[in-house]
Amino acid sequence: MPILAALATGVSAPALAQPDDPTLRDSFSIGDQGGALCEVQATVRDSVIKGMFDRAWVIVCRDASQPVGYVRMLRAGADEARARIDAGRAGTIACTADGACTVKDSNVAWATRIEADGNTAYTVEGFAAYGDALNLALESIRHRKIASGQIRVATTSVGGGDGFARTLAGTIDVDKALAEGYRRNHSGDYAEAAEFFEALSLRTEGEQAAAGIDPTEFTLNRALQRSNLGEFAEADRLFGEVEAIPTSDPVQLRLRRNFRAIHALNQRDYDGAAALLETPIPPLVNEVRVEGSAVTLTPEIVAGVNSGANARAVRQAGDRERLTPTERAQIIDAQAVHLLGTVERLRGDAKAAKAAQLKGLADALAVREGRVTSIVRLRSQMLGELALSEEALGDNNAADARFQESIGALAVEYPETNALASARARYAAFLTRHGEDDKALAIYHDVVGALASSQRSTAGMANMMAPYYRLLANRAATDPKAAGDFFVASQLQVRPGVADTQALLARELSAGSDDGARLFRQATTLNRDVERARIEDARLAQMPESAEVNAMRADLKTQLDNLSFQQAETVTKLAAYPQYRVVAPGKLDLVELQQVLRPDEAYLKMLVVGDAVYAMLIGPGDAILWRSDISAQGLENAVDTIRSTISIVENGKRVTYPFDAVTARKLYTQLFGPVADRLPAVPHLIFEPDGAMLRLPVNLLITSDTGLAAYEQRLADPNADAFDMRGIAWLGRSTRPSTAVSALSFRNARQTAPSDAKHEYFGLGENLPVRGGVLPSLGTRGAAGGGVDGSCQWDVSQWSRPISAAELVTASSTMDRGAATLLTGGAFTDTAVKSRGDLSDYRIIHFATHGLVTAPRPSCPARPALVTSFGGQDSDGLLTFQEIFDLKINADLVILSACDTAGAATVAATREAGVASGGGNALDGLVRSFIGAGGRSVIASHWPAPDDFDATKRLIGGLFTARQGESIADALWTSEMQLMDDKRTSHPYYWAGFAIIGDGGQPLLHGATATAQTEGAAGRSAL
Repeated sequence: MPILAALATGVSAPALAQPDDPTLRDSFSIGDQGGALCEVQATVRDSVIKGMFDRAWVIVCRDASQPVGYVRMLRAGADEARARIDAGRAGTIACTADGACTVKDSNVAWATRIEADGNTAYTVEGFAAYGDALNLALESIRHRKIASGQIRVATTSVGGGDGFARTLAGTIDVDKALAEGYRRNHSGDYAEAAEFFEALSLRTEGEQAAAGIDPTEFTLNRALQRSNLGEFAEADRLFGEVEAIPTSDPVQLRLRRNFRAIHALNQRDYDGAAALLETPIPPLVNEVRVEGSAVTLTPEIVAGVNSGANARAVRQAGDRERLTPTERAQIIDAQAVHLLGTVERLRGDAKAAKAAQLKGLADALAVREGRVTSIVRLRSQMLGELALSEEALGDNNAADARFQESIGALAVEYPETNALASARARYAAFLTRHGEDDKALAIYHDVVGALASSQRSTAGMANMMAPYYRLLANRAATDPKAAGDFFVASQLQVRPGVADTQALLARELSAGSDDGARLFRQATTLNRDVERARIEDARLAQMPESAEVNAMRADLKTQLDNLSFQQAETVTKLAAYPQYRVVAPGKLDLVELQQVLRPDEAYLKMLVVGDAVYAMLIGPGDAILWRSDISAQGLENAVDTIRSTISIVENGKRVTYPFDAVTARKLYTQLFGPVADRLPAVPHLIFEPDGAMLRLPVNLLITSDTGLAAYEQRLADPNADAFDMRGIAWLGRSTRPSTAVSALSFRNARQTAPSDAKHEYFGLGENLPVRGGVLPSLGTRGAAGGGVDGSCQWDVSQWSRPISAAELVTASSTMDRGAATLLTGGAFTDTAVKSRGDLSDYRIIHFATHGLVTAPRPSCPARPALVTSFGGQDSDGLLTFQEIFDLKINADLVILSACDTAGAATVAATREAGVASGGGNALDGLVRSFIGAGGRSVIASHWPAPDDFDATKRLIGGLFTARQGESIADALWTSEMQLMDDKRTSHPYYWAGFAIIGDGGQPLLHGATATAQTEGAAGRSAL
């Protein structure tokens, strides 16, 4: 479990009742629930037009992630106000002589309204399509009372090229956006927080300075989130970026110390964490001294103003809700004491740990008498750590009370979040350690139910959930419900990398301008509104009952009912969009999966939790759950051993050794012992791997001793062929496996209608090598590994060894004339692929090119991509997984006959790709992107596709000899069998590497055979 940085964002507890005067609020909502609800947020970004005592607000609506308008209260008359507005928007809004205005270089109408009241002018401007929202916002500010009314928006205005394409983190005030990032952090949504802070770091220096925020704080938070996600090398790089910028600001120094210590704790470097936490930092006291009429700033403040962090505190010294730098430093120091207590507990000194937690808790609560809402998560963590210390000291009653207090602290401010679920799961784990299994099971069941209903996951909670899986597996033989409960809970155990990838792709979807993107933004805002309403209801529930409180809760219930209805309606519409289906969380009940399984199919699911390995075999009418007879580390070792005999790089060359059949046979029995005899009889096996099995295709495991003795004799005979593996009882010989990234994704693939594309096949590949051996100047674009710096640029060699287009030619030659197209050589560029408007016209899209699934260096952010030729100025020679996600395809099958598109990768690459929790494979980043773009299933390779004996050409080419209507799984199996039975290609290296991800039961071909057309075949003769 990562150690979460629960730090104050700088806002103290709100009053018990919100004032109705919207000018006294940070934000307020407008629009009746039946309309398109919008939010008005106070802002200080409008530096051009703001003056003394001026106020400004930004209007953000549910279906737009760009602000739709701005409200200002200016100390000016109407004419002066108009002149100031015109000056502030010069160059962005174009107006004609009759006063009609549009956004510059577009036909999007822009409206302005000014109402004068004495020497004060109230103004609003924004997109004319949102006129209702503009007027309601202005009337609310002008009359100091939230105006009622419905907002009707012409939603077609957001669907074109001028559609709104900026995410929330890029639109609201930097100051408020920072608080939103911390809120995600506090609620346990690490991947979302990481994306939020990354978006914030891209904001202009001017905006950051205007908000008085040290920009290194964004990078510092990005580093911590990456550490929480297990991406330690990238976290080190980001911490290094921060530390390269010196600061004497005491608050920033404390943040750096604590975050670095948390990073050390995440890596179990307890001594390193202690050394950091014990490093003295100068105290921050008396930052502003007032002597008579003179105001004096301390040297620390003067130094800090240059970095921006304390400018906010000085400018807003009169704000009764803003924490001062001294108060913030006190809270961060209290967290340091808490972290040091955690170190002491982990090092075995429970007494010292308890003393530290008590002190840290007291220090934190001393600030504003404990009324700082932003430290609620920190307080809960302190109480949880205190409970663990008391448990270690044998005081279980005290520990029990502390755990419950920890839960209670979160229940009000963070209901239905991962933070609360984590606290409850920690308590349930405590109960299991003391024999209260039934009580623990009930809590675990409620945790899973709450997270499932709110579409959240248990990411980062594996250690605390581990007892639940153990209890269910132990009861599976006697409790019919145990397997179903295990199946549901296991789907919420999302690996950090999956959450990371979903957050990245969700940001990509949110930035779009089509109807799917608009609906997604609407759903995101609805989720936030529901969360806020539930938090407010939980807060009111803690207050003494009265008629006023009851009325407020009744109003909230009505609001929640309306929001929930809109939420369900929006999600129902979103389900039609493949991009949403890829990023959306969710789960299936066991019966829901069984209903889509065919009589000749079974679903084999693995789950690795801690050092335990579990598996389930689910048929149309039954389910078997067991704990495998191997540890997670043992599984890692076995997979490493097997892979080292398949494909490994030694001295810069890739080599293959005689296959380790003994380990493959033993591993099969250890993993699947309870169903070892049943699996070979399953014609179609859908396999959902986890742990190290993400790096190894299941079809090369050996199901019996048949042929092993003869093979061992050949190994011992120097004159025999040690690569002749004919006659081995491979699992892939008797069953046709396909791979699922999740049960939900498999069900979605199965229920998605087949493609109605008018053409059968599109083949792309054989990139042109880079001329002169030097990459084009790309600045900070994709070839630099995601836009970090020059040290993360891919080596030119990645473009210097193109994969032959022979297999594309072979495949296309089986198609009807006009049914297939090839794009190869100089025509195969990233820009050409992204600009094509006919990708949705092809049922099968086939890439024969290299896949870059690792990062150039461990410290670089990984960005899985396919290598292409370089095109014009905007080309980076890569089709990244985010660019793939934005393609519009309508394919039943995408074939990635590329180098190592699903093979062993760095930790960073597996996090980015979203499959493994470390050192696994990266197929899911590319696969998930292609499915989001509109593909139903994907074939990808586990290791570099072999050229020897034309193995890959024969394997992939054999697919297209399938009978009309034959399934993808059957077609691939037939092709693999031919290689298995050929002495030269019977080693798994040649036939086992390709995996079907999605629904292997769908038909491969719909048409007959003939010839194809080519585009830019790089000098070859036309076909």
